[in-house]
Amino acid sequence: MNDIVLEWIGYIASAIVLISLLMSSIKKLRWINLVGALLFGAYGFMIGSIPTGLMNVGIVIIDVYYLARIYLSKDYFKLLPVSHDSDYTKTFLRFYENDINTFGDFDKVTLENAEISLYILRNMNPAGLFICDKYDNETLEIKLDYAIPQYRDFKMGDFLFEKNRDYFINLGFKRFIAFTNEKAHINYVKKMGFK
Repeated sequence: MNDIVLEWIGYIASAIVLISLLMSSIKKLRWINLVGALLFGAYGFMIGSIPTGLMNVGIVIIDVYYLARIYLSKDYFKLLPVSHDSDYTKTFLRFYENDINTFGDFDKVTLENAEISLYILRNMNPAGLFICDKYDNETLEIKLDYAIPQYRDFKMGDFLFEKNRDYFINLGFKRFIAFTNEKAHINYVKKMGFK
């Protein structure tokens, strides 16, 4: 293999590792870092740099270990009703306001008049906030379905929409509707089974 191709493999591997460090999701970070470390390890062995190759083999093993823990761990989830006037709720919304607004304009008045407002606890940590209004007699319009950055791995959506389906049915609602122009949110709701 010629030197220019080898050099480009090194640049690409370095870029992938660097990009992995920009991920807010630990799962994405580990997957992208794994790809970068595999490529960088191969590059190290191809140029005869055994320490570079071995270090990246070590990184691959570490990434695989933590990815296995992520996929095999059983998280504890719980829905907790939100008190819209509590200090905690106000602080939560203020702290995550900029991130929440990247998914659309959230009006805090919505919380006060919401049909349903719930914290989603994950391992007893407040990991998300779910707020909806009545759209019609059988449908809830999702006003906010927010997961804090480190918990954006679809487990909360699965817990909310699949495992707690009966919670909403017992309240008389059979459907959800969401209005959004945000590509990331559209991808999320499609993955959750929305049409």
